[in-house]
Amino acid sequence: MTGAKPALTRRLRLTGFAVLLGAASLLAAAPASARGPDGIADIAEKVIDSVVNISTSQNVEAKGGGSNREATPQVPPGSQFEEFFDDFFKNRRGGGPKGSEMQPRKTNSLGSGFIIDAAGVVVTNNHVIADADEINIIMNDGTKIKAELVGVDKKTDIAVLKFKPVKPVTPVKFGDSDKLRLGEWVIAIGNPFSLGGSVTAGIVSARNRDISQGPYDNYIQTDASINRGNSGGPLFNLEGEVVGVNTLIISPTGGSIGLGFAVPSKTVARVVDQLRQFGELRRGWLGVRIQQVTEEIAEALNIKPARGALVGGVDEKGPAKAAGIETGDVVIKFDGKDIKDPKDLSRVVADTTVGKDVDVVIISKKGAEETRKVTLGRLEDTDKAQQAAAKTKDEPVTEKLVTQKALGLDLAALSKDLRTKYKIKESVKGVIVTGVDSGSDAAEKRLSAGDVIVEVAQEAVSSAADIKKRVDQLKKDGKKSILLLVANGEGELRFVALSVQ
Repeated sequence: MTGAKPALTRRLRLTGFAVLLGAASLLAAAPASARGPDGIADIAEKVIDSVVNISTSQNVEAKGGGSNREATPQVPPGSQFEEFFDDFFKNRRGGGPKGSEMQPRKTNSLGSGFIIDAAGVVVTNNHVIADADEINIIMNDGTKIKAELVGVDKKTDIAVLKFKPVKPVTPVKFGDSDKLRLGEWVIAIGNPFSLGGSVTAGIVSARNRDISQGPYDNYIQTDASINRGNSGGPLFNLEGEVVGVNTLIISPTGGSIGLGFAVPSKTVARVVDQLRQFGELRRGWLGVRIQQVTEEIAEALNIKPARGALVGGVDEKGPAKAAGIETGDVVIKFDGKDIKDPKDLSRVVADTTVGKDVDVVIISKKGAEETRKVTLGRLEDTDKAQQAAAKTKDEPVTEKLVTQKALGLDLAALSKDLRTKYKIKESVKGVIVTGVDSGSDAAEKRLSAGDVIVEVAQEAVSSAADIKKRVDQLKKDGKKSILLLVANGEGELRFVALSVQ
């Protein structure tokens, strides 16, 4: 570093004219990529009229006490979508005089969308139009046209609208989001903060991003500025093709900090096709409950490297059951596509045509790689309320409780009193956990009193002595971890690998 200082000093002693001349020559020599692509203006001019603003209104009955919050459409708890709603539903509603709280009011929201068919078909986000009584499309020239809802898919947050154009419109095309590369330039156009027709540019920061917003998370991350009101707007590549639908941001301030997310066009195009054809989504269904193959589970199952989706439960009436897939099998390939983790399997199954016969490659419980032929069913989107199993207060146990210790667990035979105490169904068989050592691996893996151990290393157990005997043998065999199949009171299964070191 010390050797660089004299050279720096000499440069600083140049005359003002020489410095300016040097700077100009440096700018002239800078590559085009350093200044950004030259075609952004051409692309924006080409597609700007295909991007629309979306205005919605909702008639709500004000509640006693004047709570504005109750007039806001509901979004998933903790969702980034709440920021969009708060701005347009809560902060922008007109406030009447005192005493008018009981009068019906109209709330308004603004978002973005884009035209994909000259007949007047528009794609946007579901959360932009959720619970709206009236939806209007506002063209780039200010023309306002009433729109109708074609269909929505809440799981991907996509909605399709239809309107009657008053003059010819130019649709945009979907590009291939799978071909996007990290660092590739993209352009976002939308209606941030009601400033319609706003163009921003940035790069693809990441692909296949899972941010726990839904079961099929596969977002494109971009640093192109996306703000409130951009929701539902298109993300273009440099060919002028839509490669994503701008959906949400992560921001502590409410404004863009370079963390914007878009649903990839490959997902959107399929959703849109089904919504236009059926008015609903028809997703594939395998009929299994799956979990991650951790390094410990992989070691216990002799799978190298750790990969695939571990089957933690099989629906008795599902396609997997009919094909011979069992609890404890690991799915490593589905319809020719490699499965690295459970999310991969969830996405590829959902995207596969209902009724299609597919090959499913598994590593069976015996350790052999086998292929099962499955006729895919249809996932019924009847959202079942998932309620946490509430545990009752301690009740006196009339039977004598005999426990034995293994793997940091207090274990006991399943008795009638214990079934009552922990609300365990009669169909659940195994050995119940009555206590967990706080510093044990079992506690870290969230085993708790009331869990039932069904299998140890894929062998059924019916007593605490069975478990202790099996654990002692596995230790002698040099196993570093032991795989348990654990059930809750409802009989839902999961695999847990516990260290024996």
